[in-house]
Amino acid sequence: FSDRDETAWINEEEEYTDLITGQKREAKAVGIPAGGFAWLYHSYKPEKAEDADGASSESGQPESAKASASAGPKAIFLDIDGTLVKAGENTPPESALEVIRAAREKGNKVFLCTGRNLDMLKPLLRFGFDGMVASSGGYVTVGDEVIYDNPMTVEDTKLALAVLHENGVFCTVEAVDGSFGDENLGEFLSGQAEGNSEIERWRKALSENLNIRPMGQYDWRPVYKVVIMCLKMEQLDAAKLLLSDRYDFVVQDVPEHGCVNGEICPKAFDKGRGVLHVCEKLGIPVENTYGFGDSMNDLAMIQTVGTSVCMANGSETLKGLSDIICPSVAEDGLAKAFHDLGLV
Repeated sequence: FSDRDETAWINEEEEYTDLITGQKREAKAVGIPAGGFAWLYHSYKPEKAEDADGASSESGQPESAKASASAGPKAIFLDIDGTLVKAGENTPPESALEVIRAAREKGNKVFLCTGRNLDMLKPLLRFGFDGMVASSGGYVTVGDEVIYDNPMTVEDTKLALAVLHENGVFCTVEAVDGSFGDENLGEFLSGQAEGNSEIERWRKALSENLNIRPMGQYDWRPVYKVVIMCLKMEQLDAAKLLLSDRYDFVVQDVPEHGCVNGEICPKAFDKGRGVLHVCEKLGIPVENTYGFGDSMNDLAMIQTVGTSVCMANGSETLKGLSDIICPSVAEDGLAKAFHDLGLV
């Protein structure tokens, strides 16, 4: 019953069922919201005996996924950068488009679940999706209906930018209809080594001038998050003191001598809660949800969905928390996972 969100760690290998939500949970890392608790159950049933030919599964689908899903349509949530496409690109591999179409024809629903705002994900909408969890969960649609929309307050945006800039942190703010970045962010990124998918997304977006306007033109329209980049984690300390009671600091895995990058998002939303908004709207049980991601801003989604999948090119931390690891985005990983999971 902590007054802030926590992660409980249980040193067990088994998969558990959350008796409150019905979700399948890996006990090693159990996210617990402020003021709440988790009640986990495991039956300790013996492993399924192998068939005569030595196979333990008729379909090739992972046993944990088969056990968690029930009959009925499935809701599939796809991160974009590093998962559906190579970071910063806007055209998925044809193999991914084929399985997305096949999954929808089968009656399943496919949603984008991304840190991108609506403006930056628009180029992908032509490929056909059932909605989106955009802006890291702050803007959610089912079909053409906006079912959740919760930007930051202008006061908090001003406070965040002021304290971050005072400490030399490079910032980008994302509204529904556009993004505004510090004028020297491109120069800063050009001096950084290759990084995770979020760094590469911004590097490509800035180099190709994808509608990211200078921060000097920002007119205090509502934004959903502040993207942050700096050289040292300590540069975020002052902002954390002022904002961490109501904002999450989602920081990517940082390689040695690498750039610190991440985002500051209101605690009121995340990708996981975006998944729940969609499930409530469509009447799809959480056990019938599948989430695909690659970086730490996918963590809430990975912890929420019935079956979680991390790309081979993804964060090592996220791989350890996911049910399944599939091949990389460059190796048709999405298509292979859709087939293995019986989604097509």
